[in-house]
Amino acid sequence: MGLYYRMNLIDLLHQIEKGSLSAAQAAKLIDEMYERDLGFARVDIDRHKRCGLPEVIYSPGKTGQQIAKIMSAMAQSGQNVLATRATPEQYKIVKKIHRKASYNKLARTITLIKSRLPKTHAQVGIVCAGTSDIPVAEEAAVTAEFMGARVERIYDAGVAGLHRIFKHLPTLRESHALVVVAGMEGALPSVVGGLIDRPIIAVPTSVGYGTTLKGFAPLLAMLNSCVPGITVVNIDNGFSAGVAAAMIARTEVRS
Repeated sequence: MGLYYRMNLIDLLHQIEKGSLSAAQAAKLIDEMYERDLGFARVDIDRHKRCGLPEVIYSPGKTGQQIAKIMSAMAQSGQNVLATRATPEQYKIVKKIHRKASYNKLARTITLIKSRLPKTHAQVGIVCAGTSDIPVAEEAAVTAEFMGARVERIYDAGVAGLHRIFKHLPTLRESHALVVVAGMEGALPSVVGGLIDRPIIAVPTSVGYGTTLKGFAPLLAMLNSCVPGITVVNIDNGFSAGVAAAMIARTEVRS
């Protein structure tokens, strides 16, 4: 059945026509082209065709075995796999089953690459204010790379030392889209937005002292920015920012 699993609809119809597949077998295989029911999860196999990105595994609340089984279902269809917010303990279990899986400790991501993406000119710049913001920034970076974008990282370039961002302006202007990550007062996206003509995905982080309210202060600051061209995602959501920036960059390159 594994061979049939990779067939497209025309192939299946030919098999039915030749009598080598029953209607019931074909119906089951067609269902598996779109979804795999694992009991504890229904894996959306068709999402990469509809949306340009495979289903991504959100790891909190899942066991390492569950993550590994979801990865197997996706890998069997030839898809690359990304799991976010994974722990080292979850990765150890996954690694026993998927030897080629790799773990990024900063981003807390597990990736399993089945087919290398073609090289692209789509460039995403990832900027973060402080070293404490790097884990969220790195999640965005890994996600954008997973989607095929070329990523330029600029870390620890916050407004407390404004000169640090100026020397990176050429790189920022070469990027098709930017992810700007900041906690504390969340000022960095507004500063960057006032210096370049690129779309910015701003990410507030939960980094900061008490009145940052675990990220609500920078979230509100970014939402209230007077700089046009800034879009804001949820607190600590580097993943969504990486997806959005990669999609923008990909679209810019194609146009």
